[in-house]
Parts: sequence; C-alpha cells; structure tokens
Amino acid sequence: MRRWRIAPQPQPARLHVVIRGLKFVSVPIRDLPRAVAFWTRNFGFTVASEQPFDDSRSWMELRIPGTETRLVLYTPDDTAALPDPSPGVTFTADDLVRTYDELRTKGVEFDGPVRRTDWGSSAVFKDSEGNSFLISSP
Repeated sequence: MRRWRIAPQPQPARLHVVIRGLKFVSVPIRDLPRAVAFWTRNFGFTVASEQPFDDSRSWMELRIPGTETRLVLYTPDDTAALPDPSPGVTFTADDLVRTYDELRTKGVEFDGPVRRTDWGSSAVFKDSEGNSFLISSP
C-alpha cells in the first residue's frame, strides 16, 4: 500500500480559530415524510425544526442525539436531478459491529459487511432515498 508524505506547512505566527464545528449536513431527498421516518425510527434522530423554502417545499432539521451537529433533509428544485448518491457523509459509532447488526435488524440496507482496513473499520448504508452514507470506527 502506498503511503503519502505531506510536507509540513509553515505555521502562522498566531492561529485564530474561525471554524468551531459542523452545524449541519444537508441531504437531498425525494420524499420528506419517508426520509424523516427512516432517520427517526432507525437512528433515533429527533425533529429539531421544519423550515419553509417556499410555498411548496420545506426542509427538516434533525437532531443527532448527544451532539450539536444536525442532519438537514431537503427537496431540491428538480428531484430528477438529485446528486450522485455516493458517500459524502461519514458517521462514527463507538461499536461499529453492534451498530451495523442493530441497523440491519431494523431493515437498513448495507452494501456489504463491515470492512476492516489499516485505518479502521467501516460500512456503507443507504437511506430511504438511495443516498449512501459511511459509518466508521472512531
């Protein structure tokens, strides 16, 4: 396996931290009620708020238990043009195998078993809309 060497970058005289965390991750969906049910029933997320986009669309903000990060579900203008569903979001679980087993018993679809690699373990699952997500070890 190839290992990359990254040259150290010069450090500024004083670093002012601007980014404080990740507020939310937005996920495009086709069916809002179906997607909300998927995330609340299978993952225990709770609805934090619902915000209107316009007269016909809204987005739902879901709270992830034990964290400030939220998951926002929204319907884009043209649902036929949803983006590539490859994993762009990675969740972490303290016990990945246990989480994988529990989610499978709830009917969550995975693309295969937990994979073990040099950097850790991971598994890819699909939501109710066909979007893929990664769960990895801490």
